[in-house]
Amino acid sequence: MKNQVILSQNSGFCFGVKRAVEDAINTQKNLSKNIYTLGPLIHNESVIKYLTENNIFPIELEDLETLKEGDTIVIRSHGVPKDTYVKLSEKGFNIVDLTCPFVSNIQNKVSKYSELGYDILIVGDPNHPEVKGINGWCNNKAFIFKNGEVDVSLPKRVCVVSQTTEKQENWEKVIATVAKECKEFIAFNTICSATEVRQKNAFKISESVDKMVVIGGRHSSNTNKLYEICKANCEDTIHIETVEDIPKNFLQNNNPYSIGITAGASTPDWIIKEVLNKMNEEKNFEINEQLAYMEENDNSVFVGQLVKGKIISVNEKEVYVNIGYKSDAVLPKEEITLEEVELKNILNVGDEIEAKVISRTNIDGYVVLSRIEVQREKAFNELKKMNSNDEELEVKIVEEVKGGLIANYNGVKVFLPASHIELHHVEDLSQYIGKTLKVKVIEFSEEKRQTKIVISRRAILEKIKAEMELKAWETFQLGDDYEGVVKRLTGFGAFVEVEGVDGLLHVSEISWGKVNKPSDALKVGSKINVKIIELDKENKKLGLSIKALKEDPWKDVEQKYPTGNIVLGRVVRFADFGAFIELEPGVDGLVHISEISHKRVNKPSDMLKIGEQVKAKILESNTENKRISLSIKSIE
Repeated sequence: MKNQVILSQNSGFCFGVKRAVEDAINTQKNLSKNIYTLGPLIHNESVIKYLTENNIFPIELEDLETLKEGDTIVIRSHGVPKDTYVKLSEKGFNIVDLTCPFVSNIQNKVSKYSELGYDILIVGDPNHPEVKGINGWCNNKAFIFKNGEVDVSLPKRVCVVSQTTEKQENWEKVIATVAKECKEFIAFNTICSATEVRQKNAFKISESVDKMVVIGGRHSSNTNKLYEICKANCEDTIHIETVEDIPKNFLQNNNPYSIGITAGASTPDWIIKEVLNKMNEEKNFEINEQLAYMEENDNSVFVGQLVKGKIISVNEKEVYVNIGYKSDAVLPKEEITLEEVELKNILNVGDEIEAKVISRTNIDGYVVLSRIEVQREKAFNELKKMNSNDEELEVKIVEEVKGGLIANYNGVKVFLPASHIELHHVEDLSQYIGKTLKVKVIEFSEEKRQTKIVISRRAILEKIKAEMELKAWETFQLGDDYEGVVKRLTGFGAFVEVEGVDGLLHVSEISWGKVNKPSDALKVGSKINVKIIELDKENKKLGLSIKALKEDPWKDVEQKYPTGNIVLGRVVRFADFGAFIELEPGVDGLVHISEISHKRVNKPSDMLKIGEQVKAKILESNTENKRISLSIKSIE
């Protein structure tokens, strides 16, 4: 009977570590020069040696002075404090951020709830780089509890998170205490799901075997926790870094026995395979099944994985790609572009393409890829950066919704509130659909279920207007003429925008003639010529006039309307004592009630109508008093 070896599933590199190692190697190959990781990339001496041989060197924060501007610094999967990013940027380094997405999620939560006034509690090892990094996102003020032991009085309002590699039992111990002592708390169990599965599998295997081997770095937190779990179930448990660390007598046993193997997240597959091969050589363990399992997972794909491959076929509906997997991948047209184009015009057989896995297999057995999701992720990151840096961007309006418009930015939908479209209220939002607008991101909030992105065009228009106003106030001179746009009407006048500045055109300054209300003479949006008649730069007041552009119609009225002549005019208004006849805009003559007719007239409206044209004789013209007396009866 052969000895039995059982390899735990989820052994070896986790997603975050594998991504960090692969991306670091690819970055070095692309740059073809030395790059540096801020601290050891992972807690495994064999991997660190391998990386060093490939010109990837660990460096500590205090040794950054030895580098020069433009050198590449890799942020490892553990992440770093917020202020570290600032230090690296200030020194001009090229930063490659390989923080594990699970760790980034914790950092974002800690930053958010710390700003909201919560005290932060971290369940984990205070000396672990991941925990140090997380603490740096709340100004290093977090309460940190190792081994689930709460040894201080807790604040009343807390947010609780966990180191990704923490043991579930430690998390539960802290939460039990928090529930008793804290009046208000929010808890996020941020133990990595892969870590939890790894620990459960190790627990299960260690219960059923005679011996247990835990492979991983001596300083690896998750590996040490695996050792603690296995040791509690199986007394004959050893922790090794490489195959050379296996004690000589560990595999010696006259009777058939079983041995279990698990490995930490920083343990590469080649070390696990070396251990399996040694067991096969020395004690004839049956390892074919375990090796087959590892080979299969060496080339496995997972949803969300970024893959590269070569196009092997292109048709109208999809593109087929060789990604070096046991099956080829397919890129449906709708996952390639949002534009109406023929795929053959944008992609060719032999092209190398990068895409994200959105399905491990479809009904035909192909891995399904998406370029849209790569673009969307890139767009999300760009929008987040633009929000922080107050940058402008262009979006296309695609839809009208309640309260505003939906715009598209490289596959990401963003919201443009109605109040942020123009500087004034807009009634018909549909006029913007299909248009491309320049906007700014004014809100970028990431929640568990969705990301909220709000944009504003008004923010840009306000900036433009402010710049125009500043320039205008510097150049305005009393008496200058300008073209303006009527922006809004009131009962007492109109507000006219001149060079970005709103000035008041009083109703009395619209015309030399009588204007009852501004809407009789002006329309919103119309362009008009005006003159500056009042200028107060200190208090930002601007008075405008249309009639000031024209000569006073009463000037030389005696020459224009000589006494004794007959004139044609229009009845414009009545008074008890007579009727006013408009001779030209701004010049009205009075027909006294006694001069309307030879007949008896009780009131002017008995004989005349508003708008009626009449002939009258000029009895008197007086420029100084702005008065013209007329008589209708004199020419009857």
